[in-house]
Amino acid sequence: MRGRPATFSSDNPRPDLFFDAVIFDMDGVITDTASLHAAAWKEMFDDFLEALSGETGTPFSSFTQSDYLAYVDGRPRYDGVRAFLASRGIALADGEPSDLPGSQSVCALGNRKDQAFNQSLDTREVSLFASTMAFIEALRARQVKLGVATSSKNGVKILQKAGVLDLFETRVDGVTAAEMGLQGKPAPDIFAIACERLGVMRHRTVVVEDAVSGVAAGARGRFGLTIGIAREDNREELKRRGADMVVSDLSEITLGEIDHWFEHFVRTRPGAPDSIHSGSISS
Repeated sequence: MRGRPATFSSDNPRPDLFFDAVIFDMDGVITDTASLHAAAWKEMFDDFLEALSGETGTPFSSFTQSDYLAYVDGRPRYDGVRAFLASRGIALADGEPSDLPGSQSVCALGNRKDQAFNQSLDTREVSLFASTMAFIEALRARQVKLGVATSSKNGVKILQKAGVLDLFETRVDGVTAAEMGLQGKPAPDIFAIACERLGVMRHRTVVVEDAVSGVAAGARGRFGLTIGIAREDNREELKRRGADMVVSDLSEITLGEIDHWFEHFVRTRPGAPDSIHSGSISS
């Protein structure tokens, strides 16, 4: 893809940009932490499925990377548990968020996964994708507004550990979503609230995601451009679920190409997006 280059003037740092903001997912987009999540999910579900097999006599079938991408990647933790269990025909009571990590409820399983993830996170450094950081610095130079929208309730911890929390003007995470009663991806709520906090219109905003549920949220929310990052050899699935552009890495796209998209392909008046939670809280 080749678009006209976006020019820069120090007197007017964004003289000709046709978009105002970029909202990033966190895990797998900014931070290289998706693999830690996938490992924690597999540890939790394999233990659960193995115990269930022993109790019921049904064959043990492990949790796979395909399961991770289809049912839990990008979703709020308890939603991911529900989606995977449903895929296996397993019924389990929801329980309460205060349930101790275990296997007696959806929440207990989710809390067990979170425990495993945090144990791993506490012993490792948080790596950043260099191409994403270069992209962010280019946006900052053009004074484009930046936000993070993630389903993770560990967003602050991860971004602080990576040293990038202060780069973003707003953050909407799993804690925010719970406080506001927002729906998780593939609903567009967390991205829409990020737009509201930044004071920008959805049709002048870019969403950057690596999860199928995330690009679906971008499509449902009618954002100006949804970029899918295919880190799992899933370009076609990301495109099918709503990504306008799909790349393997953000180094493959330029600000000029993004600006060209907004100039030529985005309607000046947005369509009717999916409705979201009507409230908001300050960033």
